[in-house]
Amino acid sequence: MGDTQSISNFTFLILTDLRAATVPDTLPLLLFSSSAMAGSSHARLLGPASDCRSCPDLAVAGRFRGHSYGRFTHEAKSVKATVASYALSSSRIFKFPPNFVRQLSTKARRNCSNIGVAQVVAASWSNNSYPFPSAAAAAANAVDAAAAAAVPATSDAAALEGSIGTESLKVEEGLGDSRTSVFDCDGSVAIHAGERFGRGRVDDAITTPVVNTSAYFFKKTADLLDFKEKRAVSFEYGRYGNPTTIVAEEKISALEGAESTLIVASGMCASTMMLLALVPAGGHIVTTTDCYRKTRIFIETLLPKMGITATTIDPADMNALEVALKENNVSLFFTESPTNPFLRCVDIKLVSEMCHRHGALVCIDGTFATPLNQKALSLGADLVLHSATKYIGGHNDVLAGCVSGSLKLVSEIRNLHHVIGGALNPNAAYLIIRGMKTLHLRVQQQNSSALRMAKLLEAHPKIKCVYYPGLPSHPEHNLAKRQMTGFGGVVSFEVDGDITTTIKFIDSLKIPYIAPSFGGCESIIDQPAIMSYWDLHQTERLKYGIKDNLVRFSIGIEDFEDLKADILQALDAI
Repeated sequence: MGDTQSISNFTFLILTDLRAATVPDTLPLLLFSSSAMAGSSHARLLGPASDCRSCPDLAVAGRFRGHSYGRFTHEAKSVKATVASYALSSSRIFKFPPNFVRQLSTKARRNCSNIGVAQVVAASWSNNSYPFPSAAAAAANAVDAAAAAAVPATSDAAALEGSIGTESLKVEEGLGDSRTSVFDCDGSVAIHAGERFGRGRVDDAITTPVVNTSAYFFKKTADLLDFKEKRAVSFEYGRYGNPTTIVAEEKISALEGAESTLIVASGMCASTMMLLALVPAGGHIVTTTDCYRKTRIFIETLLPKMGITATTIDPADMNALEVALKENNVSLFFTESPTNPFLRCVDIKLVSEMCHRHGALVCIDGTFATPLNQKALSLGADLVLHSATKYIGGHNDVLAGCVSGSLKLVSEIRNLHHVIGGALNPNAAYLIIRGMKTLHLRVQQQNSSALRMAKLLEAHPKIKCVYYPGLPSHPEHNLAKRQMTGFGGVVSFEVDGDITTTIKFIDSLKIPYIAPSFGGCESIIDQPAIMSYWDLHQTERLKYGIKDNLVRFSIGIEDFEDLKADILQALDAI
């Protein structure tokens, strides 16, 4: 071994057969060292293992106590030399928790191939649960013999240290600060060690770290005052911002070409927060007939309590929009494009020009389009909103919503968000970040499969009609071609039959899940009449165009041929 090498990986091998009926009180352990690494990592490895419990007989622990949480001194010797010097005396015993041996993995017990220097120490059950003194004595003798064989001829620890090297442990910055000596009790050390007076940063990590904290501290009151008086920028409270969440917001802003993005706990949270922040009491909004039902419920039942009224128009009826703008003091035009579930498209450029002439803002919910297929802001909209639960997250495992636009408008929404809440958990933000890394691959596959599926269904005799912007039969097909680069992964269609026939078709499918939501890797299918409108009578459902035989099919990223075969066999079953 070279002089500058030191212990990096430890493998404990139990020499006593734990399955034997007579387990000794003192169990001999081999402490192996393998390939050398930097000293700082050794500090983290050796510390917890060498100072497990306080004990008057544990002379080892005292040698490691210093200003660094009782773990390492500033003048620490080479790890090898330190361990070797303790191995010379079998009377010095490391104590471990009662279940220490049982916690050793099978892999650890077998990993004995990279042995460099072997020193022998003994581990003793702290609760003395195995009263076999004779066996313990025999084990101790075995320790002495093994130690004598493992250590070089000289018994002088100093000489041994010199032969191994004098490289000191590299303690992480901040961990050796003399201020840590304020902690005299293990409880305080367990709370603050490695954190209170500085911690390592992970700027070089490939993936974005998840920062799980509810609040952020200031080193001194002057720093807090600088923050409050806007001389410095800082995080303060978890609801007001999080480093992980900000990465997700910046990623979405970059895709949308927005100055700012606010990401929140769900798509509905983003919608309601936007409406409450930008529409004044007594204001008026314009929306479309085809939209997400929960959005409609909020507009029709909750906004009127604040004196906010609404005009509802067909997505393509620009004359109705012009009338609404002239007859009302419209604050906002808000719609989806494409819409849910009929995938109607709004002429975003024309609508934006008309609304801006009357001083109204335009917000487009682009969830069905994704930021890849449609750039609503570049077409003239003031804001673009997404249920990030769908395509942006893309894995059916996270709830989130976002709204993007100018810094001025998003800041108004953010200020209300700070009051009302609905903050996105940083773990959820991480899932959004991870999902977005494959967004372009998923959407490309879903665009392709959905278009092929729409054409297949439209040509099938058991399908009455298909709703998909990529088909020439769609009322806004030409508009979709102008303002979209892809038509999305959702296809809606009507089965040639009643509700019973449609149920039989859906139940015959093997691949898609019967579930709400869309945009994930897995294909999902549902009957809106049952999934979203079952609480309404059939006649009420028909007012919104929801027929009993309507099906919404969210195409996943499965191979198209598998989906095709599944759809055809299900149609054959009806």
